[in-house]
Amino acid sequence: MSTSKQSPVALVTGGSRGLGKSMALHLADRGVGVIITYRGGAAEAADVVKQIEAKGGKAAALALDVADTRGFGAFAEAVKAELAGRFGRDRLDYLVNNAGIGVHASFAETTEEQFDALVNVHLKGTFFLTQKLLPLIADGGRILNVSSGLARFTFPGYAAYAAMKGGVEVLTRYLAKELGPRKISVNVLAPGAIETDFGGGAVRDNAELNKMIAAQTALGRVGLPDDIGGVVAVLLSPESHWITGQRIEASGGMML
Repeated sequence: MSTSKQSPVALVTGGSRGLGKSMALHLADRGVGVIITYRGGAAEAADVVKQIEAKGGKAAALALDVADTRGFGAFAEAVKAELAGRFGRDRLDYLVNNAGIGVHASFAETTEEQFDALVNVHLKGTFFLTQKLLPLIADGGRILNVSSGLARFTFPGYAAYAAMKGGVEVLTRYLAKELGPRKISVNVLAPGAIETDFGGGAVRDNAELNKMIAAQTALGRVGLPDDIGGVVAVLLSPESHWITGQRIEASGGMML
């Protein structure tokens, strides 16, 4: 983390709703300034900023298509401007690569178009966005990538999605090694099934599916966004600085 006495600043991709929103709110509750990104939900992003500011925190929202690497240069400049203008900083302390999309299709029916869309967001986007923002991350900072429990256990229809998350987990270990000299810790968080609108909201809205997953979870229920937002806040706290290169699963003990 920055040695400055100023409050740390985090950038959370996909922070306008779901898990990203919960992450942003939990970080703000701990005094962290937050920049969230959104692709199409400008109004939702503005509402998150408003919620944080209502509690006395600082926040900003920037548009970003994680699948479009051509826009990363302009995005980095926008981040620099927000850091200087809104937060009085020239560096980020934390980067959370959370933005994602879901595709449910059997291996036999997965199209190349679907596969490429997943690659562009989850793997290529994470790789090159982190690369572009690296000069803006303070020495001693943190990078937290988001994977999925599906990289450990299996459900039919998620082969392509899980393969991308497996790639993110490997990338995390390499980043932890390469960025170690700068004292930047890099970890990957793997949530289990969570009640959000991800994947069309199936886990949240399908009572039978929800019940089935809860029965396969040690703690007896499906996860909620706040279960993950709280974990992110802990992993980015000063007390967690010695953790790096690790996969942390937050699934309530799903599929043990």
